[in-house]
Amino acid sequence: MQKQGSLIRNPNGEVMNMRIWMGIMACLPALCAIAIAGADPGAAEMVKAMKSGGHILMIRHALAPGTGDPVDFQIGDCSTQRNLDDHGRQQARVIGDGLRSFGINSARVYSSQWCRCLETAKLLQMGPVAELPTLNSFYELTQNRESNLKALRNFIGKQPPDGKLIILVTHLVTISAMADEVVSSGEGVLLKLNPAAKYEVMGRLNFDR
Repeated sequence: MQKQGSLIRNPNGEVMNMRIWMGIMACLPALCAIAIAGADPGAAEMVKAMKSGGHILMIRHALAPGTGDPVDFQIGDCSTQRNLDDHGRQQARVIGDGLRSFGINSARVYSSQWCRCLETAKLLQMGPVAELPTLNSFYELTQNRESNLKALRNFIGKQPPDGKLIILVTHLVTISAMADEVVSSGEGVLLKLNPAAKYEVMGRLNFDR
């Protein structure tokens, strides 16, 4: 990008006033948030619900090229795992920016122990990230499926129905089992906590639209 005094040349070769260009850049998170709300007629209602308390936002980790993990996978050693690429890292930042533009500045954040989930959770910048093993993937460790899901349901059942927004960063298999939804990388599903019943699935939020 080339500067010409108070002018700047954008990637398309067009000359723009620098203040205008900086204003556009500053507005991108808000524009992303508007896109989220406009992508689904129920999205605006879900955003309002997240701010009201008593909800859980389950997010599939951001883009991490490939499927599964290497055969020498080890928890705590990112070099043995499938990790986020630069696009995935930017995707995670955009999710956090979108939430903040809605007035959601912090949340209780929990993550799978997989590095791609932990990095996604940290890049959201919504608060300290706590590891929650019940969010770990069972894509290849199928023997852990039922115990993980049972422990996760118990965790959710203990959360206050009027508490601060909870964000759970996890994997496709976990979200599919808990919410009966097939989500893309970086996509979320909102759950409503009910004091006397099972949680309610409110819908999906796609932060890339």
